[in-house]
Amino acid sequence: MFESLGEKLSNAFKKFRSKGKLTESDVKEGMREIKLALLEADVNFKVVRDFIKIVSERAVGAEVLESLLPAQQIVKIVNEELTRLMGGSQAKLTIASNPPTVIMMVGLQGAGKTTHAGKLAARDKKQGKRPLLVACDVYRPAAIKQLEVLGERLDIPVFTMGDKVSPVKIAAEGVKLAKQKGYDMVFVDTAGRLQIDEVLMDELKNIKAEVNPTEILLTVDAMIGQESVNVAQTFNDLLDITGVILTKLDGDTRGGAALSIRSVTQKPIKFVGMGEKMDAIEPFHPDRMASRILGMGDVLTLIDKAQAAYDEKQAAELEEKMRRQTFTLDDYLDQLGQLKKMGNLEQLMGMMPGMKPGAMKDVKIDEKMMAHTEAIIHSMTRREREKPEIINASRKKRIAAGSGTSVEEVNKVLRQFDQMLKMMKQFTEMGKSKKGMKMLGRMKMPF
Repeated sequence: MFESLGEKLSNAFKKFRSKGKLTESDVKEGMREIKLALLEADVNFKVVRDFIKIVSERAVGAEVLESLLPAQQIVKIVNEELTRLMGGSQAKLTIASNPPTVIMMVGLQGAGKTTHAGKLAARDKKQGKRPLLVACDVYRPAAIKQLEVLGERLDIPVFTMGDKVSPVKIAAEGVKLAKQKGYDMVFVDTAGRLQIDEVLMDELKNIKAEVNPTEILLTVDAMIGQESVNVAQTFNDLLDITGVILTKLDGDTRGGAALSIRSVTQKPIKFVGMGEKMDAIEPFHPDRMASRILGMGDVLTLIDKAQAAYDEKQAAELEEKMRRQTFTLDDYLDQLGQLKKMGNLEQLMGMMPGMKPGAMKDVKIDEKMMAHTEAIIHSMTRREREKPEIINASRKKRIAAGSGTSVEEVNKVLRQFDQMLKMMKQFTEMGKSKKGMKMLGRMKMPF
């Protein structure tokens, strides 16, 4: 996501860095590069024109031309204006003062509307809420079944009346049930079409009038580029949506939709879908996204993910084991599990500060390596996991055969574990403070 745009913007900034002080013609030349980068990323033309005008006006002002570090000032201005363009600050879901909060999910077929209804419901359940999914798509074959399967997998109830009942009636009855049974979040999964038509929009308007939703969230596929902005504008004109979920941002997308939708519709992007897994959804933070685009990293999202995966009790036990130097391969396996909870490793790497735009383009992190490590440790006996020093050549062969790996891979896992033990021993011998040990206990282990 945004790798190509980030790389092109970085190249445009290089022109500014080569100058001691900037003239108006220097700024104009650099802005032409930035304009081309944005247009190639499929950003709406009018949005690009307005963006360049504002950045240029600020760049030729005293704050840049008279600055000792003009290139850094330009980057700062572009960062601030990108953030403003995408909404300025995070737009949270509105929660109804009198439950339930009704979220009406709308969008075209294939954008991921049903899946993201499930993702949002799962997110709310994790936060202690009681969500209910309502199946109102009576047209698409197996749409109701898809939602039921999702609900079963997530242990979230699904309200359905089959495919012979009016979607308006299903929505009304679903909200009525939620009030009776005490569900505080209702996700109404409406029908989509391959294209916007009058019948679809009339039905959505009728559902809106019947259930008076707290939020109308439009699910838009980022992969369709500029067309996603047109879709958002049409839905907004006809339904007055309250927010957007931008999906498939983990794919090979140029990212223009994220930069255009807020400006064109004046409605915020509230969530972004970052993959197929049910936890692969993130609140949209304009400032963090701008930082990612400009290669400044996204430490705050990285911290959010770490905290979500972090088990306080487990960390306290780990700290004690480190102090006593009784850390085993089972503990190592637990740490790998916490790292996996944080999500896609390539995306995590992209959030690291100093990671240049496009730096991850040709780098593929082999997550199979982590799976191999897990398989190897699971193939060991309890005693071998507690005392890996007893693992001789014949045991290594058995472990390799049991895990479907090679003796060489078994040796590699044992070496990594041994290096970690040495690091812990060195750390303890240095006489670090209790606070220092606590920090080490929270560290995510390598793999």
